[in-house]
Amino acid sequence: MTNDIVALIEYYEKEKGIDRDKVVAALEFAFISAYRKMVPGADAIETLRADVDVKKGETRIFASLTVVEDADLTDQFNEVPLTMAARKDPDAKPGDIQEFNVTPKDFGRIAVQTAKQTMMQRLRQAEKEMIYEEFKDRAGDVVSGTVRRFERNDVMVDLGKFEGVMPNRERVQGEDYNIGDRIRAYVLAVENEGRGPEIILSRSHPNFVRRLFEAEVNEISDHTVEIRGIARESGFRTKVAVWSSDPKVDPVGACVGMRGARVKNIVRELNNEKVDIIRWSDDPVEFVREALKPAELVTITPDPEAKVINVTVVEEDLSKAIGRKGQNARLSSRLMGWDVQVRKDETKEEILKEKIGGVAHSLGEQLGITDEMAGKLTMAGGIAPEYIVGMAAEDIAGILEIEIDQAEPILTRAQAIVAGDSPDAAPQPSEAAPAAESQTEAEVATEAEADAATDSKQTATSGE
Repeated sequence: MTNDIVALIEYYEKEKGIDRDKVVAALEFAFISAYRKMVPGADAIETLRADVDVKKGETRIFASLTVVEDADLTDQFNEVPLTMAARKDPDAKPGDIQEFNVTPKDFGRIAVQTAKQTMMQRLRQAEKEMIYEEFKDRAGDVVSGTVRRFERNDVMVDLGKFEGVMPNRERVQGEDYNIGDRIRAYVLAVENEGRGPEIILSRSHPNFVRRLFEAEVNEISDHTVEIRGIARESGFRTKVAVWSSDPKVDPVGACVGMRGARVKNIVRELNNEKVDIIRWSDDPVEFVREALKPAELVTITPDPEAKVINVTVVEEDLSKAIGRKGQNARLSSRLMGWDVQVRKDETKEEILKEKIGGVAHSLGEQLGITDEMAGKLTMAGGIAPEYIVGMAAEDIAGILEIEIDQAEPILTRAQAIVAGDSPDAAPQPSEAAPAAESQTEAEVATEAEADAATDSKQTATSGE
């Protein structure tokens, strides 16, 4: 036996943790395979045994043969005549089994290269079996390892004695790894399929966050605080719902820690992924209020049968409630198990529209124009005659999309109202624009002169 085989035994025993007897058994199997390949006719021998003396470096091959009468010898590879068997054991008789040393000269030196490959295969199989036995009950744990290499987009992680694989689907979007990086990951599964046992790792699974909280927060590990739900979009945002059976313990405060120290450690491990810790409630109304913070909810309407809850928020809080690309509302839905529908509260707008409509109607009656035209003036700032007199006829025409000669009577009427004249002379509030079109230029001029004279008289009276 050469030194490299001895070194191989030492390596698998100490570094890989494989039992020495299993290593030697693999070596014996390898030498038997090598013997069958090297010796002509050895394939016909049914029973072979290899004896490996690790200390002396010797390897011997033994064949088990059946003793038969000399005349009955038919299989020279598996039978031995009685006369030959008697030399070894005088008491031998037909039917006995005797072992004979059939080791060729220089067998160890010649067979070592042939045996080495077979031995490696057996040892790899033994290593895989040991991986499965050790890790089959560790699914759900968090382990630490070093990035060893990349296979396509999968990350191969050195876990010490074993190697885990983090498939591309279990990676966190935006995280980059380099060979030699130290990482922590969640043991998603230990699969024992055709290729042998595989340790599947994940950093994107929601339970990875759960295990980090259990390790960081003592109140969770001793079951004072309970994680009731986790919803995660890895690399972006995670929502964790916590609850405590002890009224003296604040579950959110326990997870956040003094000055946020506990949650900061978790966020650092998650590469600054946003983590929301909210208080769990069996009441969906209260729960959705907590889940959508910091947005203030105006109304909450649950539908228990359909598992739908409709909420409204003011326009300023709409983006907060929905979140970036809908993340906040989407994660809240997953956390609750309800379909959370967020809409803008339009109550104030409706009240405002009603007020504007009332003002426009009153203005229309005063100026003798339709509510639609009065509404346009109101939206432009002309909420009362006092405001309209400050406008030019051209501005009024532009707002109402009419001609200037149709806008001038409206302005004149507003001036008359502000000056204190009776509104009885105002045109009827039907269709102001068509009425203006039916007037002749002379009538318009006459009305304008009359209003101007009235205005002058009022001004003179005020001066006195």
